[in-house]
Amino acid sequence: MKVFVAGSAGQLARALADRATAPDLEILGAGRPQLDLERREGAERIDTFAPDVIINAAAYTAVDAAEQDSARAFAVNRDGAAWLAGIAAERNIPFLHISTDYVFDGSKSGAYTEEDAVNPQSAYGRTKRAGEEAVLTTCPSALILRTAWVYSPYGQNFVKTMLRLARERDSLRVVNDQVGSPTSAHDLADALLAIARRVAQDRDHPRGVYHATATGATTWFGFAQEIMRLAAERGHRAVPVAPITTADYPTPATRPANSQLDCGKLARDFGLQLPSWKDSLPTTMQALLVDTETMAPRTER
Repeated sequence: MKVFVAGSAGQLARALADRATAPDLEILGAGRPQLDLERREGAERIDTFAPDVIINAAAYTAVDAAEQDSARAFAVNRDGAAWLAGIAAERNIPFLHISTDYVFDGSKSGAYTEEDAVNPQSAYGRTKRAGEEAVLTTCPSALILRTAWVYSPYGQNFVKTMLRLARERDSLRVVNDQVGSPTSAHDLADALLAIARRVAQDRDHPRGVYHATATGATTWFGFAQEIMRLAAERGHRAVPVAPITTADYPTPATRPANSQLDCGKLARDFGLQLPSWKDSLPTTMQALLVDTETMAPRTER
């Protein structure tokens, strides 16, 4: 099976590349300048590779910057996604697209299902919702997977930020009134590749929107506490974490207070359930802590 991945440097794209170990699996990741969703350039890369499945893991993900740069975010997350979906539709290639919990306003008390009304509260969320609509309009057979709180050994993410700040500070203050499911990019990649095999073999596959996050939920504060606990357990620096409210840490973009996504539909239709976030976090922590052993000592402040 040949899988073309839009995006090459992002967390999910790199996790997908890591998982390309099966002898019958070939993954080609392409990002700028070879494939540019903003300029909608590089379709020839797809034609040359002739994939069985296309996964769009590329996006404008600078949540706060999008508040002042929404035109560019729409160009990538809506227009670029629709362009890529159109290529898949024209060539009859199954198309998987990644979306986000930010399409919801976070006011629900329980986990969001795919049938719940969307109501994005940030420019980023609006661009991703517009991308969902554009993809399904352009390629009705597409599968959209919403995920949340993704972390990995790559790129910028909460786990890496907490470990860096623990080297620089004597304590941390972390938001405790936003809840979600920290999701390993590698676990998400495994699920995507399982879905890719299904849709490549069965063109009468399920389609539409699905939720795909780790099992279990916590707050950012709880997530940070577990990161510190695992760091200390492995002999690395850990610092106290204090809970604060969202109001104590204002940001340009509004974050959903509740990012929990109900993944029952994914389990019913594809037989997939991502592992518990607590079970997967140690693997990423180990990779990151090995890397930090070669870094310069912390500078006291």
